Amino acid sequence: MRTRLNNGREYELEAQYGLPEKLPAGEQILWQGSPDFWRTAKDIFYIRPIIGYFVFVVLYQIIDGFLIDNTLKLILISALWMIALSVVCIGLVVSLAYLTSSTTVYTITNHRVVMRIGIALTKTFNVPFKQIVSADFTESKDSFGHIPLKINENTKIAYFHLWPHARPARFTHPEPMLRNIPNVKEVAKILTTAWCEENQVSSNQVNVKNLAKNTDRSAQVLSNNLTNDLGLT
Repeated sequence: MRTRLNNGREYELEAQYGLPEKLPAGEQILWQGSPDFWRTAKDIFYIRPIIGYFVFVVLYQIIDGFLIDNTLKLILISALWMIALSVVCIGLVVSLAYLTSSTTVYTITNHRVVMRIGIALTKTFNVPFKQIVSADFTESKDSFGHIPLKINENTKIAYFHLWPHARPARFTHPEPMLRNIPNVKEVAKILTTAWCEENQVSSNQVNVKNLAKNTDRSAQVLSNNLTNDLGLT
């Protein structure tokens, strides 16, 4: 299922949308989605404080002009220049947020999570379910949220290769994160069900908030099957 995805021309030659190659026999897509643009602008690029800063600068420019007895014409010219510069700066940040959200595709199959990320340099991370130790989700009132994935500690992946699709401040052991996705609780349930089937664990043993922390059987399955096959293409 795809939700609000980008289908730009730069990806028209993909073997399968959002994936570096066609899925092998027996593997199927359960969900695909992309980060929400406005929430990406707010949560990652802090667009609201930036807008607030430039509004303050423009108002300060106008007030200061009156205080030092500049002419109205000079004050207006100075304010218009500052407004123009502010619009350019805000536009650059908004464009960066748009490109970040529109070039990202998260995919959940019945065997793994795939993250196609990157604006100028596209990277694809393949995270097999057998690499995922646990997962959480955070949900806002409008059903948008994040799903961070805690992966096996023996699997090394650089935080800045993942950013901004990484759990904040987890530098020692970075956690890939599906950010600002709609209907996050439903997506978490899809992920949980698929993870349980892949690792042969009863869904009654695992809750949506945590895939493995409180399950002896799942821990045993994970310890027996973990491999270092996290793909980066």
